[in-house]
Amino acid sequence: MTASLTLGPVLFNWPVDRWRDFYARIADEAPVDTVIVGEIVCFKRAPFFAEAMGEVVERLTAAGKTVWLASPILVGSERERSAMRDLVSADAGIVEANDMGALALLAGRPHAVGPTINVYNEATLAWMAERGAVAVSLPAELPAATVAALAKAGRELGVAVEVQAWGRAPLAISARCYHARAHGLHKDGCQFVCGNDPDGLPVTTMDGQPFLTVNGTQTMSHGCLCLTAELPALVGMGVSRFRLSPQAMDMVRVAEAFRAVLDGRRDGAEVAAELGGLIDAPLVNGFYHDTAGALRVA
Repeated sequence: MTASLTLGPVLFNWPVDRWRDFYARIADEAPVDTVIVGEIVCFKRAPFFAEAMGEVVERLTAAGKTVWLASPILVGSERERSAMRDLVSADAGIVEANDMGALALLAGRPHAVGPTINVYNEATLAWMAERGAVAVSLPAELPAATVAALAKAGRELGVAVEVQAWGRAPLAISARCYHARAHGLHKDGCQFVCGNDPDGLPVTTMDGQPFLTVNGTQTMSHGCLCLTAELPALVGMGVSRFRLSPQAMDMVRVAEAFRAVLDGRRDGAEVAAELGGLIDAPLVNGFYHDTAGALRVA
C-alpha cells in the first residue's frame, strides 16, 4: 500500500492573491496527491475567492493533482444552504462533506467525509460507506488504538482512512465569531478582522499561558499537530492517507518532509525537530498517544 498525502483546505482568511499564489506553488512543487479546495469556515469569506477558484482548480489539475471541493463546516442561513446545494449538484467530482447536511445531500454518490464530522467507531464508518463515502478523514482527537480499529474496518469496507498529520487541529465551530468579538465587533459587521491573523488569533489564559487559537468562528488548537514520528506505525495500521492542514509557512517544505518519511528516506523524529523551527507554535501529538492533545510525547 502506497500512502498518499492530502492538502486540506486553507482554513484562514488570506488575501486572494496570497491564496492563489499558494496553490500555484503547491501545483508546481508540492509532492501531494490530493488537494481539497474551498472556504469551509465562514460563508462571508467565500466571495473573495470565488473569482480565483476556477483558475486554482485548473492549475492544480493540470499539475496532476486530484482536486476535491469542500463543503462548509456549519450551514445556517438559506443562502448558505443554497450554496451548499449548488456545490453538491455541480458535476465537479468528489466533494468532501464537512457538515451533516452536506452528507445527506451526497448520499448515494461517491464522496469524502472531512475531519469535522465525528467518526468514532466502526458502525459509523460502515454507515458512511453504505451511503457512498470513499474516504473518511478522522477527527484529530482519536488515540492510536481507535485509529487502528477504524483503519482495519476501512480496509474491510473499501474506505480509505485518513489522519491529520500536520497543522493546528480543528476543535469546534460556532455560529458566533470570536474573532470579531475580540475586536469589539459584531459578526454581521466584522470588517473581516480575521484577515489580520493569517495563522489564527492566539488565545491565552488569564495568567498569560497560550491556550487555543481562534480563526473567525472556528476554535483550533494552539499547538501544531505533527505525526512524522508516528507515520510508520500509522501506515502499519492501514492508514492510507495523511492530511496536511495549511499554515502560514512553507507548506512545500512540509510536504517534502512528510513524503521523505513516508518513502523511508528520512527519520520522522529528525523531521519533527526540523519542522518545529518553521512555525511559531509548539509541536503536539498527545491525542494520538491517548493523553492531553496539547502535549508532545517523545
